[in-house]
Amino acid sequence: MSASRRSGTTDEIGPDEPERDGPEGSDGSDLLAALLDGMDAALCAFDADGVVTHWNREAERILGWTAAEAVGRHGFAGWAVRSADAEEVEGRLLSAMHAPGRQVHEFALLTKDGGRVLVRTQSAAVRGPDGKPAGLYCAFSEVHAQIDLERSIALSEALFEDASWGVVLVDADLRPAVVNAHAARALGIGRTSVLGRPLGDLLAQGVEELESALAHVLAEGAPPAPAEIWVSVRTPDGDQRRCWRCGFVRLASPLAEEPVPLGVGWLFQDVTESKQGEQEASLLRFRTNQLHRAARAAGECEDPREAAAVHLDFALAGFADHALIDRVAGGAVEDGAATDSVRLVRVAATPSGAPGPSLLTGQAGLPVRYAEGHPALQCVERVGSVRASVGAVRAEDAQEWARARQWPADAVHALCAVLRSRGRTFGVVTFLRGAGRSQFERGDAVYAEDVAVRIGSALDLAEVLERE
Repeated sequence: MSASRRSGTTDEIGPDEPERDGPEGSDGSDLLAALLDGMDAALCAFDADGVVTHWNREAERILGWTAAEAVGRHGFAGWAVRSADAEEVEGRLLSAMHAPGRQVHEFALLTKDGGRVLVRTQSAAVRGPDGKPAGLYCAFSEVHAQIDLERSIALSEALFEDASWGVVLVDADLRPAVVNAHAARALGIGRTSVLGRPLGDLLAQGVEELESALAHVLAEGAPPAPAEIWVSVRTPDGDQRRCWRCGFVRLASPLAEEPVPLGVGWLFQDVTESKQGEQEASLLRFRTNQLHRAARAAGECEDPREAAAVHLDFALAGFADHALIDRVAGGAVEDGAATDSVRLVRVAATPSGAPGPSLLTGQAGLPVRYAEGHPALQCVERVGSVRASVGAVRAEDAQEWARARQWPADAVHALCAVLRSRGRTFGVVTFLRGAGRSQFERGDAVYAEDVAVRIGSALDLAEVLERE
């Protein structure tokens, strides 16, 4: 009984109206229609007799038949399927009402304009309250679209499992969200351990450049070409210097009307060995050219001591910040002679302050006050190259280290090469680097020895001319 009747009024009213589950003015069918029309997949439904009951917008887009034209038809025969294929198609579709789970089929459907579309369908039974089949639904899409989707999924899985280069999915906060096995090995950490960690926890150097590249991709899109980034990877064995050739792609959600960035796909390959090989080859070409140019310039010098200074100047370019030539006082040291009391006299040195050619000292120079154990004296004693570095100390201590060895105050790395000619030791050439350069390595010593051979020959010639 209605509220009016319970209150005793005599107003004429109809029977009680049923309660509505949906919004006012709707019995839920509008909501169902909106859901069906909003699906990305085409969907149709059949009742137990095979009559079409639902047809959404994606089905209309693929086949051209509107919902008004499709709903109410019995099966697909005569309109959406060729008559010759109708029995087989309907049999395969309706069999889903009596089969467990979903059934997947592929067959050709007809479009409204008479064309044919190969589709892949997924069908499943719709059961009534008594558990018996009351119909079925059929979701379908064009086969090429489905294959494209499957290819995308397969590509994604292959990249994150079997790729021979590093693949990292970086989220919008520039933190790794997914990494493949190759990337995890390159970063020196497990695949799960790297997730969500700032890149600064994984890399000691190169973080700023990498994060800048990722932020640029998020804002502007992928760069036109791969970028080579030098990084230092933190490992239990210490930092490892690596060069990665990186490619970036911006990832956006395909479900949003406006592109919503999901992050950046970062692909990289370790090219450290090839880059080091290129750098070494380039450095070797440059140094060979310098030796060739120095030899030609020195050949035009009348004074052999001037020729020695020319070799020093050409060697200095790109190699060191300062250089010194010290000659053995009193003449060359024969092989096998005692070197305990050897004294060295300055012959040439690079100028302090403004750059310029090396300065030659007078013919009768005073011995340099080198303390016992000085790298230059060790070089003469060993008849071989000696390297020395100040190490990790304060700037004041580094300056004191350099002054104690009679070197410019900004020197922190030294390389001494012995000057030899005709089986005798004529002196030492010393190359010095400041704090802005790396310490000398074995390859640098080889180059310094090549220069020392030429300087030694020039000093030998100078001694011969002095005797004449």
